[in-house]
Amino acid sequence: MNDQSIASLMRHEVHPVGADDTIASVEQQMLARGLSWAPVMDGDGATLGVLSSLDLLRFHADGKDAGKVCAWQICTYKPISVSPDASVAEVARLMVEAGIHHVVVQDGGGIKGVVSSMDFVRTFMD
Repeated sequence: MNDQSIASLMRHEVHPVGADDTIASVEQQMLARGLSWAPVMDGDGATLGVLSSLDLLRFHADGKDAGKVCAWQICTYKPISVSPDASVAEVARLMVEAGIHHVVVQDGGGIKGVVSSMDFVRTFMD
C-alpha cells in the first residue's frame, strides 16, 4: 500500500459547497450526502478551504446564526492539497505531521478527489 498513489484511495465523487452558501445550507447539503466535510469553492472553481463537522460544532458553540453566516467565513483556508500521483505513505505522513484529517487531491487547478483519515481506515476493513 505504501507505494500506491493516493488516486487509488481517494474518493472521486466530490461535493463542494459554495463560498457564499450559508452555514444552514452547507449543513443541509452535508447531511443529505452523509459528509463529514466539504471543500469550499469560489465562483471560479478554486478551492478556498474546507469546512468540517468540527468547524460546524465550533460555530454552533459560539451561538451564531447559521442563516446569516457564509461558508467562507468559517472554513479552514488554504487546505493541504496533493497531486493524484502522491504516494499513500507520503500523504499519510503529511496528514499526521500537520495534524489534519482531510486532504484535497488536485491536478493543475482542478479538484480531482478528496481523502479523509476515514479513507485510510476503510482500506483495512476490506
